[in-house]
Amino acid sequence: MASRVLVAEFMHETNTFSVQLTNEQAFRNSSYYLGDEIPLAFKGTRTSVGAAFEASTKYGWDVVHPVAAGANPSGRVTDECFEAIAARILDACSGVDGVLLHLHGSMSTQSYDDGEGELLARIRTRVGDDVPVIAVLDLHATVTQRMADNANALISYRTYPHVDQYERTWQAAELLEKAMAGVISPKVALARRPILYALDGGRTTSLPMVELLRRGEQIEAAGKALVVSVQAGFSSADVHDIGPSIAVTGNDRASARAIAEELMDYVWEQRSFSSIHFTPLDEAIAKAKAGEACATKPLIIADYSDNPGSGAYGDATNLLRAVLDAGLQNVGFHAICDPEAVLQAQAAGVGNRVTLQLGGKTDPTMGGGPLEVTGHVAAITDGSFIAYGPMGGGARRSYGLSLLLRVGGVEIIVISHNGQATDLGQFTSLGVDPTRKSTLIVKSMQHFRAAFEPISREVLEVDTGALSTRNFKERPYRKIRRPIWPLDDI
Repeated sequence: MASRVLVAEFMHETNTFSVQLTNEQAFRNSSYYLGDEIPLAFKGTRTSVGAAFEASTKYGWDVVHPVAAGANPSGRVTDECFEAIAARILDACSGVDGVLLHLHGSMSTQSYDDGEGELLARIRTRVGDDVPVIAVLDLHATVTQRMADNANALISYRTYPHVDQYERTWQAAELLEKAMAGVISPKVALARRPILYALDGGRTTSLPMVELLRRGEQIEAAGKALVVSVQAGFSSADVHDIGPSIAVTGNDRASARAIAEELMDYVWEQRSFSSIHFTPLDEAIAKAKAGEACATKPLIIADYSDNPGSGAYGDATNLLRAVLDAGLQNVGFHAICDPEAVLQAQAAGVGNRVTLQLGGKTDPTMGGGPLEVTGHVAAITDGSFIAYGPMGGGARRSYGLSLLLRVGGVEIIVISHNGQATDLGQFTSLGVDPTRKSTLIVKSMQHFRAAFEPISREVLEVDTGALSTRNFKERPYRKIRRPIWPLDDI
């Protein structure tokens, strides 16, 4: 008989310092599919859920797929939303032979700092100890002991920008098939240290992560462990278990733990390594101005601190103000999240001029308050397009009602649903060719590089003082375990 497998996606990276609670509408604004909607949305795509469907065909699984939901990083998930989505997953647990999940690993709710640990514990109670439960996690997962205790395998991405969700889910599916057949009996061992932030933020092009991934692959190839996963953690979450971790899946937990602890020793040794270099904002603007006339490729200026991918509001205006004050020409700017401004521009009509109080409305102290601009309403779209870039996988995205506003030589994209710049389609869907710009402004820490760095002449990173500023000591941590590096002298 065919194995009955539960496949579900419940993705949220929670910035607990954000004032924006995440409700069910926030998931619907980003990615929210139920039942029969899921195959239509994901089959044939290079996504996690797409890989799960391909695996089900290969192995002849009878798949039950109750929900695939993901919201842009933001504040705590409301209890009502968490319970509603969790209930859909739990109600589908009856009679399954295996469970394959795509989770972030750093979700916090109003009641649970460890959202995934709570979900996995409930699933384990429903399916019992003999049904294998495997979860694919983000590289920035905050893995807890509760997660490790209630899963048979935890498999994290190995790229940042994250372009291997598809491959990691195939790895998880192959493991699940062996576990259901009784060929393996996987268990998870977890190792951590008192570290808030390390591993260069998870950048998989710099020494610590490159070395850990190399060692992990050697261990897997030698058959010493089934999976070695390295998690950089998520530093914008005020939770006890904050920080990087190593999760090793093996048939024997004792040997898996020894491997995890040895690798975590290396994380401790390399804890101070950083490749991040911020350019002062005035220097970045001056460099853009100096090169704009003869540019054949765009200079990219990335606003690290207003990165929607880490839960920042995406409406900080300090960088936009600097661009406009300098009179930069031939600029593409993605994006300001301001649904109110989009509606005002829509009312003015395409082809007309409009004066707006743009951005800075969520928290004016975080990266700049509202900026008065007068510009030409060049385009209004529904914000929906197919993302074919390295992180898109051919799946549809939507940023809600969206505006292209021309202010002097700057084309500003204004969106209704927050999201960082990761795909060229975020520009082209509004009629902007990013390859022809002298300067591109993106709000992103690292993910923009997959699609945008190949078309650039240079990349500069700036910190404009928005919510995701890298100044950890300015964050009001209260729940994290202490002492912890680098806040304490260890």
